[in-house]
Amino acid sequence: MTEKEIYILLTDTGTWFSRMIKMYTRFPYNHVSIALDQGLQNIYSFGRKVYTNPFSGGFVKERMDQGVFFHKKETKCVVYKLTVNEEQFNEIIQIIYQFERFSANYRYNLLGIFAIALNMKLKRDNAFTCSQFVATVLGMSGLKLMKKSPELMRPDDFALIPTLELIYEGKLHEYQNYVQPAPFPVRNVIGV
Repeated sequence: MTEKEIYILLTDTGTWFSRMIKMYTRFPYNHVSIALDQGLQNIYSFGRKVYTNPFSGGFVKERMDQGVFFHKKETKCVVYKLTVNEEQFNEIIQIIYQFERFSANYRYNLLGIFAIALNMKLKRDNAFTCSQFVATVLGMSGLKLMKKSPELMRPDDFALIPTLELIYEGKLHEYQNYVQPAPFPVRNVIGV
């Protein structure tokens, strides 16, 4: 079976909301996203829908040329590569497609952040934190990488997964200088 790669992106944007999370976790990165390509053209997570409002959150397709990543040029990041088989890759695409298709039904799990801080499982219908979303997508695709329940996952937990390969650490806006350009333009992998 053909091997494919997905990418786990941990970031620290320096917003006041991310600084609050960082004060609690003491980990340098406080947001996690899943990307379907090395060039980070197809990045998905749960976060701000509106750059200026951290409380307007839900399922988002993150982009380097707009939103938080665009406005926060000093965003620090680590990028991990995870090798999966073709079936798992296709399943991940389908799961994300369903989130994207019904994105209006999803919201950010703000209460979940407080529950995680208290080490309490809080599962809310159609509500996720960034780490709950990424853990859920990986778990639903058949990947058993985490020992914790998705409801208890924090962004720093992803850095402890032994099958993830660190490929970059630095400023997010400098990542494109590190990556080999794609041989063809990458479009929306999911495509709607």
